[in-house]
Amino acid sequence: MDSFDILWLQGASCGGCTMAALEGGHSGWFAELKRFGINLLWHPSVSEATADEAVAIFERIASGGQRLGALVLEGAVLRGPNGSGRFNMLGGTGRSMLHWVTALAPRADYVVAAGSCAAFGGVPMAGSNPTDASGLQYAAAEAGGVLGAGFRSRAGLPVINIAGCAPHPGWISETLAALALGGVDTAALDAFGRPRFFADHLAHHGCARNEYYEFKASAEELSQQGCLMEHLGCKATQAVGDCNQRGWNGSGSCTSGGYACIACTSPGFETSQGFMETAKLAGIPVGLPLDMPKAWFVALAALSKSATPKRVRANAAADHIVVPPRSDPGRRP
Repeated sequence: MDSFDILWLQGASCGGCTMAALEGGHSGWFAELKRFGINLLWHPSVSEATADEAVAIFERIASGGQRLGALVLEGAVLRGPNGSGRFNMLGGTGRSMLHWVTALAPRADYVVAAGSCAAFGGVPMAGSNPTDASGLQYAAAEAGGVLGAGFRSRAGLPVINIAGCAPHPGWISETLAALALGGVDTAALDAFGRPRFFADHLAHHGCARNEYYEFKASAEELSQQGCLMEHLGCKATQAVGDCNQRGWNGSGSCTSGGYACIACTSPGFETSQGFMETAKLAGIPVGLPLDMPKAWFVALAALSKSATPKRVRANAAADHIVVPPRSDPGRRP
């Protein structure tokens, strides 16, 4: 099998997407890449190549002298000041990250945004955005970004957005493996260019707190076991991702760790005010489950609360199980 060459660049980023990638796979990320014939040409954090060797790789690709399977960008692209990109220079090259992204992207069979910063602008784009940060093909939810809404890679695809802050390591590894095996087409991506193998799920699916959600038995303080949606800002019913179906580091997720889902796979998540507070209008959460009309939610919530077992209500407001399930008294042990 011919190797599938990828080049990983890092723009305005905390490095969390690389940290996530390095956790991927039972035998480690590098073993996962090797397994699928993926050759990491260069990565700013893990490669041993000298600056001159790295620049030579960039220039060969940009001139068409070397084929590139996938260009992967972690972090937003800083277009300022005044469109020069000089807020984020790639050390040793004398050129901006903006320059290298726009020079290399048209040469790649696929262009991949690793994380929500590269996909949608993320945290660097939040607020007044003095650096003019942007995602590769989106600025928040607006199509365009650095490469433009009409950009298509050599394989005819838009930017593939492995959204998340940070994305699950499995999303990164599996997307790259699918590209190496030629298993990605437009039908495999959702409307925001996110791979559907994880974007066709909600973070809510598989949540350990789902019994509390079904009965609308809510936690009112951190550390309590109840559903986090009603009072503590959880957006898992609105956020795409199979986060609760595949554990991080072998187990765990935001909600199982007691923290609300902040919808980090969604464009513009970073502009939310009060991640741990639920915005409400007339006592009803503003953000409701996807595809559910508000009237239905209100009616079902009222019905669910009226039917909440005492056990569930008591446990929801506690930091441990205070009332265990009881076996049916009519059945013999």
